Amino acid sequence: MRKRNYDKYPATVVEGTLWKGWEQICARMKADIKAKDCVVAIECYHGVHHDELREGFAGLNADRWIDTDTLFKSVEEVEKMTYPYVTDDRLFGFRANFSLSDFMDADKLSKARQDVATPCGLTVVYGHGAALVAQQADLLVYVDMARWEIQMRFRRHEINGLGVENKAEGASFHYKRGYFVDWVACDKLKKQLLDKADYWMDTHIAGEPKMITGELLRKGLTKTAHQPFRVVPFFDPAPWGGQWMKQVCGLNPEVANYGWCFDCVPEENSLYLKVNGELFEMPSNNLVFHNTRELLGGPVESRFGQDFPIRFDFLDTMQGGNLSLQVHPTTQYIRDTFGIYYTQDESYYLLDAEEGAMIYLGLKTGVDPKEMIDALNESQQTGKSFDAEKYVNRWPAKKHDHYLIPNGTIHCSGAGAMVLEISATPNIFTFKLWDWGRLGLDGLPRPINIGHGSNVIQWERQTDFTREHLVNRIEPIAEGDGWREERTGLHENEFIETRRHWFKVPVTHNTDNGVQVLNLVEGEEAIVESPTNAFEPFVVHYAETFIIPASVGEYTIRPYGASEGKMCGTIKAYVRFRQ
Repeated sequence: MRKRNYDKYPATVVEGTLWKGWEQICARMKADIKAKDCVVAIECYHGVHHDELREGFAGLNADRWIDTDTLFKSVEEVEKMTYPYVTDDRLFGFRANFSLSDFMDADKLSKARQDVATPCGLTVVYGHGAALVAQQADLLVYVDMARWEIQMRFRRHEINGLGVENKAEGASFHYKRGYFVDWVACDKLKKQLLDKADYWMDTHIAGEPKMITGELLRKGLTKTAHQPFRVVPFFDPAPWGGQWMKQVCGLNPEVANYGWCFDCVPEENSLYLKVNGELFEMPSNNLVFHNTRELLGGPVESRFGQDFPIRFDFLDTMQGGNLSLQVHPTTQYIRDTFGIYYTQDESYYLLDAEEGAMIYLGLKTGVDPKEMIDALNESQQTGKSFDAEKYVNRWPAKKHDHYLIPNGTIHCSGAGAMVLEISATPNIFTFKLWDWGRLGLDGLPRPINIGHGSNVIQWERQTDFTREHLVNRIEPIAEGDGWREERTGLHENEFIETRRHWFKVPVTHNTDNGVQVLNLVEGEEAIVESPTNAFEPFVVHYAETFIIPASVGEYTIRPYGASEGKMCGTIKAYVRFRQ
């Protein structure tokens, strides 16, 4: 392993103005306040630091300040309203369909709207639901927040959920409330405001607020939706984490390990715009919401709406340990139990592997379901080790292998593997069955979900089935002078298709009106180009995941820089609509 040119700060460059710091931001907003009586609405996504924002916006010198925090129902009412969706489970709830107005006291909301309609100089309405109070605001500002930063604030116990006081709770409880309740409500309103907001704000770095116009935001999103791009990757340690990403991706060597990298999960990742040399951060799902059809394509939008259906992430166990033995829910189970309409089918593509690396996949021939579940429960209740190899197949893993994992298939990556996980997007629905007797990074046992898992394991997926249908199903598709294309999966039960290209020369691709996600799995650098110069050439480096919007149509990829004249490889995923 050696450090590559992996870019941790990819951005779309746009021309425009960025205001930085509270003095500049308030001065810009004041310049737009022309009338004697004016209403400013400052809408916030979940997870912002309210104390900082209230202090910063005090620079507007409002004649009347309405804080939506005073309009919310009581904590007890919100907890009662949300409990059926949050539940007592440590990890899982049920997807709610609340709007922000559901969190507000109807009488207080009505009174606040009446107050706003009464002239009183400069009125500032601030907080979650501000745009619902000041529906005809003269100036609308949106303060955004990406979910990865929200999760960091969860871990530091800095923020509460909407309408509740839960800073002290564990991060998994916070995430559950966000995923099933709070973010649903915030996203619903955000979608309505993306085309209306006069200004958009980035407060991801405490004490360094940034602001651009809504017009520039929409310009940046539209530009991104018509060219290859990358979201901002984030990296996280894990109990089983390894050392490969630390070196190849140029990460902090002082951190004990890195297990995860999410480099294409638009619900979680950020998107950068670069404005006059400054990085402006926002959630990448803003692009999915605002430029849905250009990004996803009509057929994908018709099937998934405003969900980005493909996820790429890294699982690094090089010099690390085994992942938990796990299984993902079947489609009907995830619908009935959690209110999610598609499940987490996936696959493991091996970017690298140590000598002796293994993948656990599929049940051994003749496994007795009751005996296995009893053994798992005994391990959970007594601490006795579970004999995984008695029940689950181990397959040798080497670089560029591809293992397919349709829902209901028991699996995990063993130690010594660098996995590019290609999967559908629902991202918390992993039922852990056995975690090798270890603790999480918080010093507590990680949640085990044998009950859920036992309801979805497909017991017929045993050794012969796994060998025939799930291990290295690599099929030549086409080839020419200096290139070849292979189909590597996924399983017929999964909606994602994957194709691998090996090439020394330019290779032509076409989005066929559907979004595509790729990773450069071999070679130092490659360049993505438009035959019609519709977008600027886009350089990608080894192990970088990049997205090609449906709107791009035809594009080419060829070796570039240090890779010119050498064989490169990409793995491409897209939504399969026909064989």
